[in-house]
Amino acid sequence: MPKIFLSPSTQEWNQYATEGNEELYMNRLADRIEPYLRSCGISFVRNDPVRNVAGAIQDSNAGNYDVHLALHSNAAPESLAGKLRGIDVYFAPKSADSEKLANIIANNLKSIYPLPDKVRAVPTSSLGEVLRTKAVAVLCELGYHDNFADEAWLKNNLENIARNIVRSLCDYFGIPFVNAGALRWGTVTTDGSNLNIRSYPSLSGAVIGKIPDSAQVMINGETNGWYVVNYNGVIGYSSSEFITL
Repeated sequence: MPKIFLSPSTQEWNQYATEGNEELYMNRLADRIEPYLRSCGISFVRNDPVRNVAGAIQDSNAGNYDVHLALHSNAAPESLAGKLRGIDVYFAPKSADSEKLANIIANNLKSIYPLPDKVRAVPTSSLGEVLRTKAVAVLCELGYHDNFADEAWLKNNLENIARNIVRSLCDYFGIPFVNAGALRWGTVTTDGSNLNIRSYPSLSGAVIGKIPDSAQVMINGETNGWYVVNYNGVIGYSSSEFITL
């Protein structure tokens, strides 16, 4: 199952037009992203808020992640302060996977941003979090925080943005999107045999783990007769037919 490094901004000095700052609101967004990641079976590690960008890159590269997702909001040059709007999703120009993910995120965000023609995927030649991470990386600039309209859109749509971004990750990984819900516990009921954990909610999905009969298992989500389960750190899909809540 996929694993990502979630890297919300640590730039508390970037003040918003009316109240708050970039670090505060990107971390509030990351807080809302986490439940959707769990429900979809996507493992994650979050950056250390006391470390800078170089630290986030170092920590990301120290692990084995499929995606490095950086969350930021933008600010216009001083001469255009407060006048620009839009969303930019930056990708590594030499990485087809980075470009693919950026385009998926940008295209999905168009459905919830009020100016869809101003949402774009953009190659970068300078952003270290995109160019220096070994995982497939994108950096999302989710509106201009010095613009009153963009600031209001961002603050009023944190939940929608979180859901939309995780849906994009699911599209990229080729797994079903599952709405966030409360974590639950279930008991395996197989009359003695092990219950398979699969990489996809289908009998054709590869078996990546097994759960003994009568074992307790954490349930992160549910999709079409399958539970997203976590058993001893193995995350995947098991048939709901053989788990009793």
